[in-house]
Amino acid sequence: MSEFDDLYEPDLVSAQALPTDGGAEAGVRPAKLDELIGQNRVREQLELLLSGAKARQTAPDHILLSGPPGLGKTTLAMIVAAELGVALRQTSGPAIERSGDLAAVLTSLGPSEVLFIDEIHRMARPAEELLYTAMEDYRVDVMVGKGPGATAIPLDLEPFTLVGATTRSGLLTGPLRDRFGFVGQLDFYDRVDLEAIVGRTATILQVDITDEGAAEIAGRSRGTPRIANRLLRRVRDFAQVRADGVITRPIAREALALYDVDEIGLDRLDRAVLTALVDLFSGGPVGLNTLAVAVGEQPDTVEEVCEPFLVRAGMLARTPRGRVATVHGWRHLGRTPPVSGAGVAPAPLFDEADHSPP
Repeated sequence: MSEFDDLYEPDLVSAQALPTDGGAEAGVRPAKLDELIGQNRVREQLELLLSGAKARQTAPDHILLSGPPGLGKTTLAMIVAAELGVALRQTSGPAIERSGDLAAVLTSLGPSEVLFIDEIHRMARPAEELLYTAMEDYRVDVMVGKGPGATAIPLDLEPFTLVGATTRSGLLTGPLRDRFGFVGQLDFYDRVDLEAIVGRTATILQVDITDEGAAEIAGRSRGTPRIANRLLRRVRDFAQVRADGVITRPIAREALALYDVDEIGLDRLDRAVLTALVDLFSGGPVGLNTLAVAVGEQPDTVEEVCEPFLVRAGMLARTPRGRVATVHGWRHLGRTPPVSGAGVAPAPLFDEADHSPP
C-alpha cells in the first residue's frame, strides 16, 4: 500500500455511496397491470390470459411482445411475473450463442416461473431449435459426446412461461412465432397517456411539475415512455439548477431547447439529416450512404435511429431510388417546398451523382 492510498480512499467510498438515477428509474416501472398507463388493448388481453391461467392454476401460454424500443416490453414481462407471483429470469437473444447456454437456463427454472428473452429474434439458430420442444413439451434433449457416439439425453422441464420481446418481428422464423400462444403488438402512446406517465414519474421522483409542463414534455417524447422519462429527468436538472425547481411550460421549453429537442421531438441528428436532405440535395432522392456521409454518421445510425421517426412524422420518405423530403419536412425547417404534385422534390430520370444503395 502506498502513502497516497489513504488520501484517495475516503473519496472513493463516498462516491460509491452516492445514489444514482438508475436506482430511481427502477422504481418508475409499474408493478401491476392496473398501474400500467396506455396500451389498453394489450393490457386487457393480458389480463384475460393471466386471470384464466391463475383460475386453472396452470402456467399461461407463451407470450410474444413486439414493437419499437422504449414502449414497455420489459416492463410487461416483469408485470406478468408479478401478477403470477413467480420469479422472473431474464436474458437476451445475443447472449444465447449455443444451445447449451439455453439448456442451462431452462433446466434451472422452477415451477411456473417466467423466462424473459429480450431481442429474441437475435438468438442463435441451434438454441432456437432447442427452444421448440421446450415450449411445446417442456423437455430438452441434451447431446452428450460427439460423432457417432453422441447420445441425446432428454431432460424434463418444469412448466414455465416464455415471454419473448422483439423490435423486429419480421425476423422471427415461422416455427418460433407459431409456438407463442399470445402475440401482443405495442403501439406508440398518444399525448394524453404520455402526460399521465410524466405526471406519475414526477410524483415518484418527487419532482414539482405543472400540467402544462408535463404536456410540453409529453409532446416532445415521440410517443415513447422511455424518452418521456429521460426528458423529464433532464428538465428536472435544469429546473433545480437554473430555476426554482418547479417544471412549468416555459422552463420545459427552455430546458429542451438547451438539449436540442424541438417542439415535435426532433433532436440534433434528426434535424441534421433532414437539413442535409433539403439543403444539400434539394430534397432528394439521395442514397443512404451519401446522406450518412453528409451528416458525419454511420449509415446504420441514420437508418435505425433517425429515419423511423422522420418517416412516421411524415417528413421523410423511402423510395426505391433513395430518400426524399416531404412537403411537411420542408416546412418544418422553414423552407418553401418545390412545386410538385407528389409533395416531394422532383427527381430526375437518371441520378448520376449518387450510385449508393437507397
